[in-house]
Amino acid sequence: MKVRKFAAIDIGSNAIRLLTHNIIEEKNKVTLFRKSALVRVPVRLGEDSFTVGEITDRNADRIVSTMKAFKLLMDVAGVENYMACATSAMREANNGLEIIKRVKDEADITIELIDGKREAAIIASTDLKQLMQKDKSYLYIDVGGGSTEFTLFTENKIQVSKSFKLGTVRLLNNMVGEATWQKLEDWVKEHVKNIPDVSIIGSGGNINKLHKISGRKEGEPLSSIWLKAQYSFLESLTYEERISELGLNPDRADVIIPATKIFLSAAKWSGAKKIHVPKIGLSDGIIKTLYYDTNGKKP
Repeated sequence: MKVRKFAAIDIGSNAIRLLTHNIIEEKNKVTLFRKSALVRVPVRLGEDSFTVGEITDRNADRIVSTMKAFKLLMDVAGVENYMACATSAMREANNGLEIIKRVKDEADITIELIDGKREAAIIASTDLKQLMQKDKSYLYIDVGGGSTEFTLFTENKIQVSKSFKLGTVRLLNNMVGEATWQKLEDWVKEHVKNIPDVSIIGSGGNINKLHKISGRKEGEPLSSIWLKAQYSFLESLTYEERISELGLNPDRADVIIPATKIFLSAAKWSGAKKIHVPKIGLSDGIIKTLYYDTNGKKP
């Protein structure tokens, strides 16, 4: 048996994450992927990038400090290989490339800027297909701070995928117009119109938190009816009450409402009654992509 350690760094619009995995290789057996640790740092880059077009000096310093800390954590943990990806906030910042160079120079971490298509492909390399029934169709939705990725699966195959500039941080800053919502509605309706029964698979920190709040067991889906009621309940509370009464982190207590709205809207337009929450996302996909690329194998 051989145990290897790989790491994924996800530089998102609402937070930066370091996920480490133990990868267990044994002759004539399926390779096992086991989450080892997750560190999340609430650096909201999207609030800079989407409103003023660049990342502030303060947050640039925080990115560098976070990357230095992640580098040390990976070294101490004995991480063999890592992959760092930055999504829409860094991609859209005028000084994004400058910060990426600074991170390389000061923290010795290489960051890859990825677009929505690449992000969807990485996410698809996770265990998603193992969770799907071959005779059913699924609309996979990954809600981020700057964008949301939508991927339609039928018979365990990707039929179509699209990224929309419709993220929680953009919504909080009133940066999403009706035209964007209409494009999303048209896209969803167009691609599910001939599919009688669609379920949603949701990923991202907000839907995971909603699933935890619901008290449902792991693997048990949320219903769109429950989600609608929860949306009304969350809206009835103040920001402070969501923190004190629901125990939400300050950087989660505001974005959870626009995230819920995105899922509810997609459920309405697709006719989906169930939302599965498998607790996998971009970081998990990065681990799988990195491992298979390193070993020259296909998942």
